[in-house]
Amino acid sequence: MPTSAERPLRIAVGQDEVEPVSSSKLQVLEEEPTRSMDVREPTTQVTVSKIAEVTLYFWIMKVLATTLGETTGDFISMSLGLGYYVGLGTTFALLATILVLQIANKTYQPALFWTAIVATTTAGTEISDFMDRSLGLGYLRGSIILFTGLIISLAVWYYREGSLRVYPMVRRDVELMFWLAVLFSNSLGTAFGDFLVDDVGLTFLQGALVTAGVIGAVGATHYLTRVNAVVLFWIAFIFTRPFGATFGDFLTKPHAYGGLELPRSYASLLTLALLAAALFASRERARSQRIS
Repeated sequence: MPTSAERPLRIAVGQDEVEPVSSSKLQVLEEEPTRSMDVREPTTQVTVSKIAEVTLYFWIMKVLATTLGETTGDFISMSLGLGYYVGLGTTFALLATILVLQIANKTYQPALFWTAIVATTTAGTEISDFMDRSLGLGYLRGSIILFTGLIISLAVWYYREGSLRVYPMVRRDVELMFWLAVLFSNSLGTAFGDFLVDDVGLTFLQGALVTAGVIGAVGATHYLTRVNAVVLFWIAFIFTRPFGATFGDFLTKPHAYGGLELPRSYASLLTLALLAAALFASRERARSQRIS
């Protein structure tokens, strides 16, 4: 009798049944509207996704990517003295190039995907600072505008697809909506983090602890309750941004403002090294799971 690992799977696509395939093989399935709010596709289907699977490593790398985006964004606009207009244009040009490459790919490329995440967080830093300092909107009004944009983008996504599932993701039009929501959420997280420090008066470390507390509460809610998974995913996704931003500011801001006053270039390189290490560890773990 075949074991569960050897037993063939029958995969239904539409109304047709495909020939049995080994569970060790992967078949790309078209995403269909499901009127579902699940973050992940049911595990009875076998798919290939273009984005990272949502695991503990995903959240570790998301925090590191947001920290790197904060320090890199400040390095471009402040340390290099380019200003917010040039900094915004530069980061958006880089973001557009990276997203074209990411969306054009047919499979998940870890380095490219996380480069795109870093690019959205860097652009989010520039957007937030541009709205506050160049347009004079302030962080509170900026947060409200960006929150509205995020809700609209998610509503359009759900209206079109009947689902806000983020894993697996195969179709390019769905991925485009995903990256639009990511850009809004990272910009919102930046503005909210700056609101906690500049308007509420928290120190950078206190701001990081507050947002870390929210993330911890979301994690507990996920495991202890039946609150909708996709709602919790986007709350966590948003709040990892201000956590990373305030922690990045804690690393680089002057001692007088409660920071460690590390050079932005050094802080960026350190964070990049940690992100690369986490990415390597996640790939090794995935490889060992496939072997076992």
